[in-house]
Amino acid sequence: MLVSIFLEKHYRLSGRLDRLATEKDDTFRLGTESSHHLVKVSPPEEAEGVVALQTAAMRYLESTAPHLPVQRVKLTAGGEDHVTIRLNDGRTRILRVFDFVEGQVLADVDPDAERLAKAGEMLGLVDVALGEFSHPADRRGLAWDIRHFHRLAELVEHTPHPEHRRSARTVLRLFGETVVPSLGDLETQVIHGDFSPYNIVVDPTSDRFVTGVIDFGDTVRSAVIFDPAVPMANLLGRTPDDPWRDACAFFAGYQRERPVRAFELPFLPVAALARLTLRALITNWRAERVPERREYLLDHAKDDWINVQRSLSVPQDDVVAHLREAPHGHS
Repeated sequence: MLVSIFLEKHYRLSGRLDRLATEKDDTFRLGTESSHHLVKVSPPEEAEGVVALQTAAMRYLESTAPHLPVQRVKLTAGGEDHVTIRLNDGRTRILRVFDFVEGQVLADVDPDAERLAKAGEMLGLVDVALGEFSHPADRRGLAWDIRHFHRLAELVEHTPHPEHRRSARTVLRLFGETVVPSLGDLETQVIHGDFSPYNIVVDPTSDRFVTGVIDFGDTVRSAVIFDPAVPMANLLGRTPDDPWRDACAFFAGYQRERPVRAFELPFLPVAALARLTLRALITNWRAERVPERREYLLDHAKDDWINVQRSLSVPQDDVVAHLREAPHGHS
């Protein structure tokens, strides 16, 4: 296998390679005699600068906030962050090796409010640490960046169920009326961009709870509130009788470490709804076009439409009032 040859040549690593299911990279777990590593090969359509941005953000956190459990990038034997693979058609793919972060992901546990708050605190700490970080590629275009949500209305047409299309249009209208007019006024910086329950490694027996922050693949410069909106979107509807409960618990922790400005708070639940709707829309669209990843994509988003509908049933003013109750931390 070509990946094994590159690992041996550039990293002096050899062992068993097991492929892992992921959204876009080719990803493997490498087991050597002494340790485990995560190996990622970027897709050919991903620009080298974008991969460099992801690596630079992780390196920045490693140096400025070494106490945070951010996944580490392993250097090649020659001291480089990655290996560039040149394809026959002139395109390139980037191979990188990371520490393998052992443990469960948040998606596989059933956290209570206190543990969700600890996850929120961790994202707050990451955002504080990234506050001064910049990179030439950080203003890249990214479909998952919530600030572009209102421009993706045509995706609704790829959604087969009329009820789902109605929900999507409701969220698009909400976003257009509340968030879009203030997009230029929102505080911005480089953010993780995908602090989802699949990218948070946890140890339920540890007081820290969060033991790993992984996958900086959606790192981008955007509105800061869009960073907590991503995990909040993933937590919507988990408790059907109180669909915003877990998202609010997460936000309470985030607010302690990285307080959200008062005028931005009303935009947060709309941004969370937008992100959840966006995932449902993009998943349907991509599953049509990338049949080999269809199962992975649809499994990750199987309850999205139900959770959008549940969350829309709660008045936005009630959600904002609940968020305002979260105590502010040290700013």
